[in-house]
Amino acid sequence: MLASSEGAMPDTMTSEQRSERMSRVRNKDSKPEMRVRSLLHRLGFRFRLHVAGLPAKPDIVLRRHAKVILMHGCYWHRHGVCRPLSIPENNPS
Repeated sequence: MLASSEGAMPDTMTSEQRSERMSRVRNKDSKPEMRVRSLLHRLGFRFRLHVAGLPAKPDIVLRRHAKVILMHGCYWHRHGVCRPLSIPENNPS
């Protein structure tokens, strides 16, 4: 169920249902992350994954190049071009 970005849509799930759905959201080894890792490896880059000692625990760390890659989806960044989105009414922040 999609809504326009102009207005918030009421949540159609109970708190327990929402908790169950959000618990299934993967924070490691997502399809986009696996594709980026595969591409980097084919290009000859070597990297570390999910380094806990760094701020924000980046998904990919290229130590030799002093670079990190954070993989965040459109839901978290609110990209308007990906698809119509809505701000949750229960927890808008």
